Amino acid sequence: MTRKTVSAISAIAAAFTLTATMSANAADNTVSKDQTVRNVVLVHGAFADGSGWKGVYDTLTKRGYRVTIVQNPLTSLADDVAATKRALERQDGPVILVGHSWGGTVITEAGIDDKVKGLVYVSALSPDAGETTAQQYDGFAPASEFVIETTKDGFGYVSPDKFKAGFAHDVSDADVAFMRDAQVPINMSAFGTKLENAAWRTRPSWAVIATEDKAFDQAMLIHMAERIKAKITKVSASHALFMTQPAVIADTIDLAARTVSANK
Repeated sequence: MTRKTVSAISAIAAAFTLTATMSANAADNTVSKDQTVRNVVLVHGAFADGSGWKGVYDTLTKRGYRVTIVQNPLTSLADDVAATKRALERQDGPVILVGHSWGGTVITEAGIDDKVKGLVYVSALSPDAGETTAQQYDGFAPASEFVIETTKDGFGYVSPDKFKAGFAHDVSDADVAFMRDAQVPINMSAFGTKLENAAWRTRPSWAVIATEDKAFDQAMLIHMAERIKAKITKVSASHALFMTQPAVIADTIDLAARTVSANK
Protein backbone atom coordinates (compact mmCIF):
# COMPACT_ATOMS: atom_id res chain seq x y z
CA MET A 1 0.00 0.00 0.00
CA THR A 2 1.50 3.31 -1.04
CA ARG A 3 1.78 6.39 1.14
CA LYS A 4 -0.77 8.19 -1.08
CA THR A 5 -3.25 5.34 -0.65
CA VAL A 6 -2.83 5.39 3.12
CA SER A 7 -3.34 9.16 3.16
CA ALA A 8 -6.47 8.85 1.04
CA ILE A 9 -7.90 6.17 3.31
CA SER A 10 -7.09 8.27 6.37
CA ALA A 11 -8.80 11.29 4.85
CA ILE A 12 -11.91 9.25 4.02
CA ALA A 13 -11.98 7.81 7.54
CA ALA A 14 -11.63 11.28 9.07
CA ALA A 15 -14.43 12.64 6.89
CA PHE A 16 -16.65 9.69 7.87
CA THR A 17 -15.96 10.28 11.55
CA LEU A 18 -16.74 14.01 11.24
CA THR A 19 -19.99 13.26 9.40
CA ALA A 20 -21.02 10.71 12.01
CA THR A 21 -20.27 13.17 14.81
CA MET A 22 -22.27 15.92 13.11
CA SER A 23 -25.17 13.52 12.55
CA ALA A 24 -25.11 12.47 16.20
CA ASN A 25 -25.10 16.10 17.34
CA ALA A 26 -27.95 16.91 14.98
CA ALA A 27 -29.89 13.93 16.31
CA ASP A 28 -29.36 15.13 19.88
CA ASN A 29 -30.90 18.50 18.95
CA THR A 30 -33.85 17.06 17.05
CA VAL A 31 -37.27 17.21 18.67
CA SER A 32 -38.13 13.73 19.93
CA LYS A 33 -41.37 12.06 18.86
CA ASP A 34 -42.67 11.97 22.43
CA GLN A 35 -42.00 15.67 23.12
CA THR A 36 -45.36 17.35 23.66
CA VAL A 37 -44.27 20.97 23.08
CA ARG A 38 -43.22 21.36 19.46
CA ASN A 39 -44.59 24.83 18.61
CA VAL A 40 -42.84 28.17 19.13
CA VAL A 41 -44.32 31.64 18.64
CA LEU A 42 -41.87 34.57 18.43
CA VAL A 43 -42.94 38.14 19.24
CA HIS A 44 -40.69 41.06 18.28
CA GLY A 45 -40.28 44.32 20.15
CA ALA A 46 -40.58 48.00 19.30
CA PHE A 47 -38.71 49.68 16.43
CA ALA A 48 -38.22 46.32 14.64
CA ASP A 49 -40.23 43.65 12.87
CA GLY A 50 -40.33 39.87 12.85
CA SER A 51 -37.58 39.43 10.25
CA GLY A 52 -34.98 39.84 12.99
CA TRP A 53 -35.92 36.37 14.26
CA LYS A 54 -34.61 34.71 11.07
CA GLY A 55 -31.60 33.09 12.74
CA VAL A 56 -33.67 31.74 15.63
CA TYR A 57 -36.30 30.53 13.17
CA ASP A 58 -33.73 28.69 11.03
CA THR A 59 -32.14 26.99 14.04
CA LEU A 60 -35.40 25.83 15.57
CA THR A 61 -37.03 24.63 12.36
CA LYS A 62 -33.93 22.53 11.60
CA ARG A 63 -34.46 20.86 14.96
CA GLY A 64 -38.03 20.02 14.06
CA TYR A 65 -40.00 22.80 15.73
CA ARG A 66 -42.92 24.56 14.08
CA VAL A 67 -42.13 28.27 14.40
CA THR A 68 -44.54 31.16 13.86
CA ILE A 69 -43.45 34.80 13.86
CA VAL A 70 -45.87 37.52 14.92
CA GLN A 71 -45.80 40.85 13.10
CA ASN A 72 -46.85 43.38 15.73
CA PRO A 73 -48.55 46.54 14.42
CA LEU A 74 -47.09 48.42 17.44
CA THR A 75 -50.16 50.65 17.49
CA SER A 76 -51.31 49.65 20.99
CA LEU A 77 -50.87 46.90 23.54
CA ALA A 78 -54.33 45.57 22.66
CA ASP A 79 -53.47 45.42 18.94
CA ASP A 80 -50.19 43.59 19.56
CA VAL A 81 -51.85 41.14 21.94
CA ALA A 82 -54.55 40.52 19.33
CA ALA A 83 -51.89 39.80 16.69
CA THR A 84 -50.23 37.33 19.06
CA LYS A 85 -53.52 35.65 19.90
CA ARG A 86 -54.22 35.17 16.19
CA ALA A 87 -50.89 33.37 15.89
CA LEU A 88 -51.65 31.22 18.93
CA GLU A 89 -55.03 30.22 17.49
CA ARG A 90 -53.22 28.75 14.47
CA GLN A 91 -51.06 26.41 16.53
CA ASP A 92 -51.87 22.70 16.53
CA GLY A 93 -50.71 22.05 20.09
CA PRO A 94 -48.80 23.36 23.13
CA VAL A 95 -46.59 26.43 22.61
CA ILE A 96 -43.51 28.16 23.98
CA LEU A 97 -44.20 31.89 23.65
CA VAL A 98 -41.16 34.15 23.22
CA GLY A 99 -40.87 37.94 23.41
CA HIS A 100 -38.05 40.41 22.83
CA SER A 101 -38.02 43.79 24.59
CA TRP A 102 -41.56 45.28 24.30
CA GLY A 103 -42.58 41.82 23.11
CA GLY A 104 -42.15 40.71 26.72
CA THR A 105 -45.07 42.91 27.73
CA VAL A 106 -47.11 41.42 24.90
CA ILE A 107 -46.42 37.79 25.86
CA THR A 108 -47.10 38.60 29.51
CA GLU A 109 -50.63 39.64 28.55
CA ALA A 110 -51.26 37.13 25.76
CA GLY A 111 -49.54 34.18 27.45
CA ILE A 112 -52.55 33.20 29.54
CA ASP A 113 -53.81 31.34 26.46
CA ASP A 114 -54.32 27.66 27.31
CA LYS A 115 -51.89 26.58 24.57
CA VAL A 116 -49.00 28.48 26.14
CA LYS A 117 -46.96 26.20 28.40
CA GLY A 118 -43.84 28.33 28.90
CA LEU A 119 -42.50 31.85 28.36
CA VAL A 120 -39.08 33.02 27.19
CA TYR A 121 -38.10 36.67 27.76
CA VAL A 122 -35.28 37.95 25.53
CA SER A 123 -33.97 41.13 27.19
CA ALA A 124 -37.66 41.73 27.68
CA LEU A 125 -40.12 43.60 29.83
CA SER A 126 -42.38 41.66 32.22
CA PRO A 127 -44.92 43.85 34.02
CA ASP A 128 -47.38 42.43 36.54
CA ALA A 129 -51.15 42.64 36.20
CA GLY A 130 -52.27 46.18 37.03
CA GLU A 131 -48.86 47.63 36.12
CA THR A 132 -47.78 49.57 33.04
CA THR A 133 -44.66 48.96 31.00
CA ALA A 134 -43.43 52.46 31.89
CA GLN A 135 -43.49 51.60 35.59
CA GLN A 136 -40.80 48.96 35.08
CA TYR A 137 -38.24 51.74 34.59
CA ASP A 138 -38.94 53.40 37.95
CA GLY A 139 -35.93 53.45 40.25
CA PHE A 140 -33.41 52.39 37.61
CA ALA A 141 -30.76 54.33 35.72
CA PRO A 142 -31.95 55.91 32.46
CA ALA A 143 -30.72 54.43 29.19
CA SER A 144 -28.70 57.45 28.05
CA GLU A 145 -27.54 55.83 24.80
CA PHE A 146 -31.04 54.65 23.83
CA VAL A 147 -32.73 57.85 22.71
CA ILE A 148 -36.33 57.89 21.45
CA GLU A 149 -37.67 60.66 19.24
CA THR A 150 -41.46 61.12 19.26
CA THR A 151 -43.53 62.31 16.31
CA LYS A 152 -46.38 64.80 16.54
CA ASP A 153 -48.92 61.97 16.55
CA GLY A 154 -47.20 60.17 19.42
CA PHE A 155 -45.14 57.45 17.73
CA GLY A 156 -41.57 56.80 18.78
CA TYR A 157 -38.42 56.03 16.79
CA VAL A 158 -34.91 55.35 18.06
CA SER A 159 -32.79 58.41 17.23
CA PRO A 160 -30.86 57.70 13.99
CA ASP A 161 -27.70 59.19 15.52
CA LYS A 162 -27.94 56.85 18.52
CA PHE A 163 -29.27 53.75 16.81
CA LYS A 164 -26.03 51.77 16.59
CA ALA A 165 -24.80 52.65 20.07
CA GLY A 166 -28.16 52.22 21.74
CA PHE A 167 -29.72 49.34 19.84
CA ALA A 168 -27.20 47.27 17.91
CA HIS A 169 -23.53 48.04 18.50
CA ASP A 170 -22.56 44.42 17.66
CA VAL A 171 -24.25 44.51 14.23
CA SER A 172 -22.38 45.45 11.04
CA ASP A 173 -22.62 49.06 9.87
CA ALA A 174 -24.50 48.00 6.73
CA ASP A 175 -27.09 46.01 8.68
CA VAL A 176 -27.43 48.75 11.29
CA ALA A 177 -28.13 51.28 8.55
CA PHE A 178 -30.91 49.09 7.19
CA MET A 179 -32.39 48.46 10.65
CA ARG A 180 -32.27 52.18 11.44
CA ASP A 181 -34.01 53.14 8.22
CA ALA A 182 -36.55 50.30 8.39
CA GLN A 183 -37.72 51.05 11.92
CA VAL A 184 -41.31 50.28 12.86
CA PRO A 185 -42.39 53.05 15.25
CA ILE A 186 -44.42 52.28 18.35
CA ASN A 187 -47.34 54.26 19.70
CA MET A 188 -45.76 55.60 22.88
CA SER A 189 -49.09 55.49 24.70
CA ALA A 190 -48.75 51.70 24.76
CA PHE A 191 -46.14 52.03 27.53
CA GLY A 192 -48.78 53.64 29.74
CA THR A 193 -51.38 50.87 29.33
CA LYS A 194 -52.04 48.71 32.40
CA LEU A 195 -51.91 44.97 31.93
CA GLU A 196 -54.92 42.87 32.86
CA ASN A 197 -52.97 39.61 33.15
CA ALA A 198 -49.49 38.37 34.00
CA ALA A 199 -48.93 34.99 32.39
CA TRP A 200 -45.62 34.49 34.22
CA ARG A 201 -47.58 33.99 37.43
CA THR A 202 -48.96 30.70 36.10
CA ARG A 203 -46.37 29.68 33.46
CA PRO A 204 -42.70 28.73 33.93
CA SER A 205 -40.36 31.38 32.53
CA TRP A 206 -36.86 31.63 31.08
CA ALA A 207 -34.89 34.83 30.44
CA VAL A 208 -31.98 35.57 28.12
CA ILE A 209 -30.29 38.82 29.13
CA ALA A 210 -27.81 40.75 26.96
CA THR A 211 -25.05 42.00 29.24
CA GLU A 212 -24.25 44.91 26.90
CA ASP A 213 -27.87 45.97 26.40
CA LYS A 214 -28.07 49.78 26.27
CA ALA A 215 -31.87 49.95 26.04
CA PHE A 216 -32.27 48.96 29.71
CA ASP A 217 -30.33 49.30 32.91
CA GLN A 218 -28.78 45.88 33.65
CA ALA A 219 -30.15 46.03 37.18
CA MET A 220 -33.62 46.49 35.71
CA LEU A 221 -33.31 43.41 33.48
CA ILE A 222 -32.08 41.28 36.37
CA HIS A 223 -34.78 42.60 38.69
CA MET A 224 -37.55 41.77 36.23
CA ALA A 225 -36.20 38.28 35.51
CA GLU A 226 -35.74 37.46 39.17
CA ARG A 227 -39.19 38.77 40.08
CA ILE A 228 -40.84 36.34 37.67
CA LYS A 229 -38.54 33.53 38.89
CA ALA A 230 -37.14 32.99 35.40
CA LYS A 231 -34.21 30.69 34.70
CA ILE A 232 -31.63 33.25 33.58
CA THR A 233 -29.03 32.95 30.81
CA LYS A 234 -26.65 35.85 30.23
CA VAL A 235 -24.93 36.50 26.90
CA SER A 236 -22.51 39.20 25.76
CA ALA A 237 -24.62 41.11 23.23
CA SER A 238 -26.46 44.33 22.45
CA HIS A 239 -30.20 44.90 22.60
CA ALA A 240 -30.30 43.29 19.14
CA LEU A 241 -29.48 39.87 20.65
CA PHE A 242 -32.61 38.43 19.01
CA MET A 243 -30.62 38.83 15.78
CA THR A 244 -27.02 38.41 16.91
CA GLN A 245 -27.36 35.48 19.34
CA PRO A 246 -29.73 33.04 17.62
CA ALA A 247 -27.98 29.92 18.94
CA VAL A 248 -28.20 30.98 22.59
CA ILE A 249 -31.84 31.99 22.22
CA ALA A 250 -32.78 28.85 20.29
CA ASP A 251 -31.06 26.68 22.91
CA THR A 252 -33.04 28.41 25.67
CA ILE A 253 -36.32 27.93 23.81
CA ASP A 254 -35.42 24.29 23.19
CA LEU A 255 -34.62 23.82 26.88
CA ALA A 256 -37.95 25.40 27.85
CA ALA A 257 -39.86 23.12 25.46
CA ARG A 258 -38.07 19.99 26.67
CA THR A 259 -38.45 20.93 30.33
CA VAL A 260 -42.16 21.63 30.05
CA SER A 261 -42.68 18.43 28.04
CA ALA A 262 -40.84 16.35 30.63
CA ASN A 263 -42.91 17.80 33.47
CA LYS A 264 -46.24 16.88 31.92
